[in-house]
Amino acid sequence: MMNQGWVYVDRISQSGITLLEYYAQRYQHSTRAEWLDRIQSGTILIDNIANTDPDTLLRRGQILNYHRAPWIEPEVSFEIATLYEDDQLLILDKPSGLPVLPGGGFLENTLWGWLRREYKTPPIPIHRLGRGTSGVIVMAKTEEAKSKLSQALRNRQLQKRYRALAVGIPGLDRFTINARIGKVAYPQLGYLYAATDSGKEAVSHCVVLERDRLLNATLLEITIPTGRPHQIRIHLAFAGYPLWGDPLYGVGGIPINQSSIPSDCGYLLHSYEVSLNHPTQEQPLRVQAPPPERLRHR
Repeated sequence: MMNQGWVYVDRISQSGITLLEYYAQRYQHSTRAEWLDRIQSGTILIDNIANTDPDTLLRRGQILNYHRAPWIEPEVSFEIATLYEDDQLLILDKPSGLPVLPGGGFLENTLWGWLRREYKTPPIPIHRLGRGTSGVIVMAKTEEAKSKLSQALRNRQLQKRYRALAVGIPGLDRFTINARIGKVAYPQLGYLYAATDSGKEAVSHCVVLERDRLLNATLLEITIPTGRPHQIRIHLAFAGYPLWGDPLYGVGGIPINQSSIPSDCGYLLHSYEVSLNHPTQEQPLRVQAPPPERLRHR
């Protein structure tokens, strides 16, 4: 089905750049020629007035609107299971392939789109899972729950455990990865996240569950006190054990395939368990989502 289209809204923070340069620099997923065509066809407004001149100089404080026409989104699975729900919390089991938030060609075919259809007041995700990552995701149904859970996440009091299948055979049964994660230049998107000395602190604790020397693969359990974007994918690749089937991150925790983007699927990663304190009741919660067959510990 065709969606309803979308309006991208931007506020100009610095004067002097042209309309075409602004979009070509900010949204590098489209080519300069594509942005030129959109401007000249009148799909971009400046302060609610259509402007077809790509050389228009922008001023600080102006509001830009890009009206993207309706499009057919990639199909996804909506096999979403409710693991826990009360008047404060909603904890779901998200399928692999379903994006959490709109972006990258997805609008309605997202977990956020599903929540908007299922709930009069949609619960707010407290953390994110990559499109290809399945499993437990926590959402707040009230402002109080959102505030307390967000604080718990910042204070590392919301604990997350994952299952992952990685390429290679670690020598140690337990190890910790501390590589910093930050933005690096990437032609398709302008930037993406990878291992970089200039990035932010990130910590992943890894435990070997099974070694399969025939396949040269290892089943791991990972806990992440920090929550950087794509942290487990980047960290395991940095340590020399990229996720099985990951089309983007290779040894070193950097992109190895310039035709891939972070939302591409294929890797095996599952959010297995979340432990947290209930935001309004003095009780701990531990919620699990059964892992898929290839990530089960036998």
